[in-house]
Amino acid sequence: MKNPSLSKWSRIFLIICGLGLFVSIFVPLWAIYLEAPQYPEGLGMFLWSNKITGDYQIINGLNHYIGMKTIHQEDFWEFKVLPYALGFFGLLCLIAAFLNKKLWLYLTTILFLIFGVAFMVDFWAWEYNYGHNLDPNAAIVVPGMSYQPPLIGFKQLLNFGAYSYPDIGGIIMFAVAGILVILAYLEIRKRKNA
Repeated sequence: MKNPSLSKWSRIFLIICGLGLFVSIFVPLWAIYLEAPQYPEGLGMFLWSNKITGDYQIINGLNHYIGMKTIHQEDFWEFKVLPYALGFFGLLCLIAAFLNKKLWLYLTTILFLIFGVAFMVDFWAWEYNYGHNLDPNAAIVVPGMSYQPPLIGFKQLLNFGAYSYPDIGGIIMFAVAGILVILAYLEIRKRKNA
């Protein structure tokens, strides 16, 4: 009969993943930086699980001229859900470690990957809407131009360079996804070799 229990290391890493996801609730998940000749020090906007911080009010003022919507914390329904979602997955990792069953590791991995993909698609859709739905009566209209920030990486938007990348919380989320996939793979391989 095959052993449905997890290895000691899988349980330890599940606990680390769970604690990491709890930490990600309280640190910035994503960072967006803008650089331009008139702002050599750059402008930063930080997305947390429940709020926006940084220079987003200055960014709102600049974006008004090219017809982009202003960014307001209350416009993000995600801020009402994300802290609970991260807490749920943190708890699920701890439950999987406590119950010591491979099935719980596989379930946690699949659900977290679905959540991660949905999170990135939702963020991309917000950026698309933000960068494409422009006010046609804006002070500066460049025909055919859109201002969608990059999901990850760099993009030139007129005279602004836009950088977008995971911050501490986002790095934790990517690390947890990677660790869960590796743990699930190792447990499946161990089962096949048994």
